[in-house]
Amino acid sequence: MTIVMLPIIGFTLTNAFERQLSLAMKNELKAYSYSIFTVAEVDNNQLLMPEFLLENQFNVSKSGLYAVITSLAKGEESTGEEATGKQVSNNQSKALWQSQSLLTLSTPSPLPSPDVGQTILSKISLAGDSHLLYSFSASFSDNGQAFPITLHLIKNQQEYLSALNDFSNKLWAWLLVLMAVFIFVQIAWLLWTLKPLTVLTHELERIEKGQKKALDANYPLELQQVTQQLNTLLVTEDNQRKRYRNALSDLAHSLKNPLAVIQSQTGISTSASEQLQVINQIIEHQLKRAQSAGQSSWHLGVQVESVVDKLMATLSKIYRDKNLSFVIDVDSKAIFKGDEADLMEMLGNVLDNACKAAKHKILISVSNLDNKLIIQIEDDGDGIEESQQAKILSRGVRADTYQTGHGIGLAIVSDLVNSYQGQLSISKSTALFGAAFTITFDLSS
Repeated sequence: MTIVMLPIIGFTLTNAFERQLSLAMKNELKAYSYSIFTVAEVDNNQLLMPEFLLENQFNVSKSGLYAVITSLAKGEESTGEEATGKQVSNNQSKALWQSQSLLTLSTPSPLPSPDVGQTILSKISLAGDSHLLYSFSASFSDNGQAFPITLHLIKNQQEYLSALNDFSNKLWAWLLVLMAVFIFVQIAWLLWTLKPLTVLTHELERIEKGQKKALDANYPLELQQVTQQLNTLLVTEDNQRKRYRNALSDLAHSLKNPLAVIQSQTGISTSASEQLQVINQIIEHQLKRAQSAGQSSWHLGVQVESVVDKLMATLSKIYRDKNLSFVIDVDSKAIFKGDEADLMEMLGNVLDNACKAAKHKILISVSNLDNKLIIQIEDDGDGIEESQQAKILSRGVRADTYQTGHGIGLAIVSDLVNSYQGQLSISKSTALFGAAFTITFDLSS
């Protein structure tokens, strides 16, 4: 705001100085007129003037200050005009006297002729330069007869313009210095006030990298409530993760023993035994997830390529009989900002469905584009009808007939993706003409 006001102040001061300078010059010329009228005499209808005037500039040729006295034509005397004066035609007036400073110059014409007792301030051109013209009419008494004349004072504007330019240059120079100082002070103040936010940013980055668990820097009162709430949020989130892992571990352990008893029983059908084996594998998987809770490196991010490699090693064995071809295009720098077990579960479910649907080929592509992690899994199967693409993300709904199941795999994937503020979309593959699953995560948040 201050920086905006300084130019306005500069223009205002310049205009005020110009008005004062003009007023001072007018008063100066007025004083010169009084000094000339003081030495002027009228005798026998003749104007008598001394050879030299008291102000030496009137006596020096081309000094920049000139004086001319003209007669006031009959009928031009004022009979009660306004104080500002009235300029009338000067065709009938004639020059009665001029200062020696004007001898080598031609007398400018026409000259204004104000009413008696009035003045006119104007501008004229003399010898190619701009001059101020001060015209003042007065009436002398000659043996009881009025002798009206008009005194014209002409002053070169060079001194006036030089003073104005000098003032303007110095004013704007100081204003620029002042603006620079204000800008420096404002930048310094801004940096100082934003320093706590910079510290907060650095602390949050360290927390994200797993180097710290809480905000412990000394913050101003304005940020203390925010930092306290953030610390509370971090503690709450950590506790929730622990409770989640503990509950998962307890559930897996509670199911593991009954399953072991059931599996030990004789007379169980082959299909039932296979289903029990699948359930047992799921429980083992969840137990491993629970065990890795304390070692989670989700703050640092998970390298997607390593997770894909692990899944490929497992799935290639499971679906060895289908002789599937896996085309993998994974950016080695692609990072998932989350839990490795969650990423494993998301990709594992989608890839498992792709392996079931694929006839010969599966395409896996992972890339970082516009600060987004994009994971796309395509197959050359029959694809998924548009009417079913949204439905299969709901629990209990299946779009395949590969094997019996509860249809919760893709629903779990959808829930996990949503928990990370990601997007899961299903479309038709443009490369393999089967189904295409695209998972997108925003890395900027």
